[in-house]
Amino acid sequence: MKKFSRILKYIAQPKYRTKLFFYLLFTVLSVLFGLISLGMLSPFMELLFKGKQLAGSQNFISSNTIGNLKNLLNAIISRSPTEGLIVICAFIVVTTAVKNFFLYLSYYISSPIRTATITQLRSELYEKILKLPIGYFTERRKGDLMSRMTNDIYEIESSVVSTLEGLIKNPLTIIGYLAYMVYLSPKLSLFLIILLPVTAFFIGRISRSLKKQSQAAAEKLGESLSVMDETVSGIRIIKGFNAEELLRKKFFGINDMLFFIRNKMNARRDLASPLTEVLGVMVLCIILYIGGRLVLTNDARALPAGDLMTYIAVFAIMINPAKDLSTAFFNMQRGAAAMQRVEELLKAPVTIEENEHGKPFESFEDKIEFTHVSFAYEDAIVLNNINLKIEKGKTVALVGSSGAGKSTLADLVPRFHDTTSGALLIDGVNIKDYQLKSVRDKMSIVTQEPILFNDTIAANIELGKPGATEEEIIKAAKIANAHNFIVQKENGYQTNIGDRGSKLSGGERQRLTIARAVLKNPPILILDEATSSLDTESERLVQDAINKMMENRTSIVIAHRLSTVRHADEIIVLQKGDIVERGTHEELIAQNGFYKKLVDLQEVK
Repeated sequence: MKKFSRILKYIAQPKYRTKLFFYLLFTVLSVLFGLISLGMLSPFMELLFKGKQLAGSQNFISSNTIGNLKNLLNAIISRSPTEGLIVICAFIVVTTAVKNFFLYLSYYISSPIRTATITQLRSELYEKILKLPIGYFTERRKGDLMSRMTNDIYEIESSVVSTLEGLIKNPLTIIGYLAYMVYLSPKLSLFLIILLPVTAFFIGRISRSLKKQSQAAAEKLGESLSVMDETVSGIRIIKGFNAEELLRKKFFGINDMLFFIRNKMNARRDLASPLTEVLGVMVLCIILYIGGRLVLTNDARALPAGDLMTYIAVFAIMINPAKDLSTAFFNMQRGAAAMQRVEELLKAPVTIEENEHGKPFESFEDKIEFTHVSFAYEDAIVLNNINLKIEKGKTVALVGSSGAGKSTLADLVPRFHDTTSGALLIDGVNIKDYQLKSVRDKMSIVTQEPILFNDTIAANIELGKPGATEEEIIKAAKIANAHNFIVQKENGYQTNIGDRGSKLSGGERQRLTIARAVLKNPPILILDEATSSLDTESERLVQDAINKMMENRTSIVIAHRLSTVRHADEIIVLQKGDIVERGTHEELIAQNGFYKKLVDLQEVK
């Protein structure tokens, strides 16, 4: 059960302890009244077997009837066997009704705990996703992460949480029934206690491979979700390059493998219940033979016939909870793989931690300074001994070939990554000594690919300043050259833009991200220049919006366009993680070095 310690921790929370107590109490009471109703079979059978010879007898019931019921029934039946039948039947009905009443109460209490447990697990998983550093997502398939948050959570819900109840109720039921069977006949129960572990051994042998198969199935599902995500995102390219057959083969291959694994897994899981029943009937036949021998000795003290029938009835009824228990163990094995995958995500290290004792970054007054900054990802050096000062109000452009380290250098400023060595200072204070949220509050980011959400235009802009007024949103949109196209939409600012802004053009999407940044009104801007993939008209509108936004702000620009680079206060030329040149556009052109080569090759256009 160590694999499920997190689930057990949720269930054992103080707020659930009273409910758990009552759940156990009602479960025990339901088992107890179930046993009482079954116990009535013994005097019922004796009453039928002995028939009319009971009339006037004071002590005809020799069975192990529970408690003082034997004396009560003897008194009633001595007057009238028919009256005794009515009392026994009424007792069975009443005790069965009470048993099921307590069983319902136990379900009523446990259901909210099950639901709350899964809700809490799902919330913790999403919370962890929000906390994990950006580097965690760069090398992992999005489909695999989605699979962990959807399919694996469903597996845990259906195969772990739902069976935990069975792992409490069924063992209590089996223990209660076994105890009563020992009470009825210690001799028969001795054989039963020997035979049951043998049954459990056979079931356990089959369930061992389920966890490994479940893990493989979860991985294949993650791969299929990744292919589906890539297909939906890149459908234009797939159709444009006639790559449908290639993607079809890839997806069908994964899907067929998933089908094969799940078939094997389901075959083993579905074997649990019938196997338990077959083994149970085999044990029952052994009990029938041995019990029959005891009854045929004609020694009433060995085992009364009524007690044998009750014993068999109790054992037959016990097969169902035993089947449920074996199925629960199979499901737990299946859910163990899903729990392991979820635990891997929940235990992933959060390398960018909030400094609980950090000072608030209230206003940007002086400069951003990189002092001997290096950054490595695992064994790969991305930035090497960077020394750079960005004065307040200045624009610094980062230029270099793909993979030079431009984005990584910019990502250090909002602490998407932490330096491997050296220090990043803002106003002379190490960025790690500030409260992380307060640092990011003073920055806006506009990426090359517009990141928008499936919501209204107003909601996407308001992300920059939650709670902003309508007037503030409109003002930001006007600065971003977005107001005119927004008011032409059917519902204006309340128009839903679709998944990732799919209902908008590239230029419209980019202007919304600029409006979002303008609304935040930060002192520091980080721009992965957004005009490189736009048409001429959209580029002009977006570039104009960017220029307005950059006024009187400190800007770090990952440059792709010569128009932006030309007006930067300083251009930093990166090559393989090193600063190889720095200066203004004119100074760097005059040096006739690497920057001039980039311009000539139109890597800076």
